[in-house]
Amino acid sequence: MTEFKTLEKIANHLKSNAIKKADKNIKREEEKKKIVVEVIFAHNGVGKTRLSGAFKELATEKSDTLYFNAFTEDLFHWDNDLEHNTTRVLQLKESKFFKVFEGRGFDIETRVREFLSRYADFDFSIDLKAKKVSFSREIIKEGKKKKVEDIKISRGEENIFVWSFFLAIAGLAIDNDENYKWVKTIYIDDPISSLDDNNVIIVASHLAQLIKDSKDKDKKFIISTHHGLFYNVIVNELRGADKYLLTKNGENYKLEALKSDTPFYQHIGILKHLRAVAQSGGIYTYHFNLLRNVLEKTATFHGFNKFSDCIKVEGDDADKSIHARRINILSHGNYSIFEPQEMVEENKEHFKTVLENFIKEYGFNPELFPESTTKDKPL
Repeated sequence: MTEFKTLEKIANHLKSNAIKKADKNIKREEEKKKIVVEVIFAHNGVGKTRLSGAFKELATEKSDTLYFNAFTEDLFHWDNDLEHNTTRVLQLKESKFFKVFEGRGFDIETRVREFLSRYADFDFSIDLKAKKVSFSREIIKEGKKKKVEDIKISRGEENIFVWSFFLAIAGLAIDNDENYKWVKTIYIDDPISSLDDNNVIIVASHLAQLIKDSKDKDKKFIISTHHGLFYNVIVNELRGADKYLLTKNGENYKLEALKSDTPFYQHIGILKHLRAVAQSGGIYTYHFNLLRNVLEKTATFHGFNKFSDCIKVEGDDADKSIHARRINILSHGNYSIFEPQEMVEENKEHFKTVLENFIKEYGFNPELFPESTTKDKPL
């Protein structure tokens, strides 16, 4: 784990690491080349989108990176025709992102539709001159098919469309199309907002397959997400990827390189953090909230009715009830996460007992929880 003072330093670290791996690729024989992929997991609010912005700022005279992030999604906005409530279109903002299609020899609608058909059942029409997209859907009415024009699609469907639009461009870059040879890196930040788990799996699997099928093995990919399921599918599909956990520690940022392919989503990542906290003795109110988070998810996964069913103690049920009551009170008491309070020794002991027994009971890989931890100085 390395600690950084700014997101700019993390962006520089990621770029330098990708360049080093790409240089190794050049020295390999063609059949032995490995695509450079860096996958970052971070909870919302840590700075994923700002990190992609910091990465963009590293560009000198000419950018060589194609981005998908919140700024890409903002290039599309709705005109809901509030006056007549009939013609609803998705407007395309003025941007060089769309100018790449002007005068090109390919059909953008066909390319977008090729991707969109995997995810959705609606259709669309793009007017690049008017910079707008209209949507339609076939419905069954009185036993007959009817096409409904100018519909308003849901937020999730809109995100799928924007993602498909981006994939139409990224696909050209991945295939080393003549018009996109300038793209050396593709940076993707959270393409799965507002999607259900089924679509999350489809999007992740599809993206991983596109990367694996890349004709240009020198392309570099950076993928960041807050969604554990999306992360797990990506790293399971792309076994050679560099994996990171991005967290924030006060004013500094921590970037932990994850060596194991074991999915860490929520329970592993949080448990490793809580174990380090228990060893240091610096246990605060919000750590009880994190501990309950793990217990709640475990109870749901194993089919228990309540989180306290996952609390294991060597004593009787009275001891178990005491532990459960402490966690319950301290996880939703009148405490602010922005003003954490350190716990008294008695509560710390309850925390340590529940945590250690939980790790032993559910048979986690002991290599994930070393007996001691070290702190790195921020770069």
